Amino acid sequence: MIYSNKETIKQILSECKTIAVVGLSSNPFRPSNGVASFMQKKGYKIIPVNPNETLVLGEKAYTSLSDVPEKIELVDIFRRSDEAGAAVDEAIKIGAKAVWLQEGVIDEKAAKRAKDAGLLVVMDRCWLKDFIKYGE
Repeated sequence: MIYSNKETIKQILSECKTIAVVGLSSNPFRPSNGVASFMQKKGYKIIPVNPNETLVLGEKAYTSLSDVPEKIELVDIFRRSDEAGAAVDEAIKIGAKAVWLQEGVIDEKAAKRAKDAGLLVVMDRCWLKDFIKYGE
């Protein structure tokens, strides 16, 4: 099943302004940090979700998606493929509008669960690259 069509990507980029980044690292050399920093500079609200962090890019980090006190529109997942399903299930549970499994993160079953629950789904793509290609 294809989850990453141009229309879905454009819809997420334009409608999902509050983004929880699962696996966001404070290490500026990690891809999650570079992508989230770019998101912030473009005006998106970033919410770090990483139990090993307390503050990332000036934002309070949370242990899990369910700990975040505000409404999350997009859950952007920077985790290994074998760990992505748990984040997708939590995104479904909290009522997120969309999930984005970053480039190299592939879990067909989790993507199908999200799609079946009514979420917009993008898998195995880089948010930053797609923003440059389709955003603004």
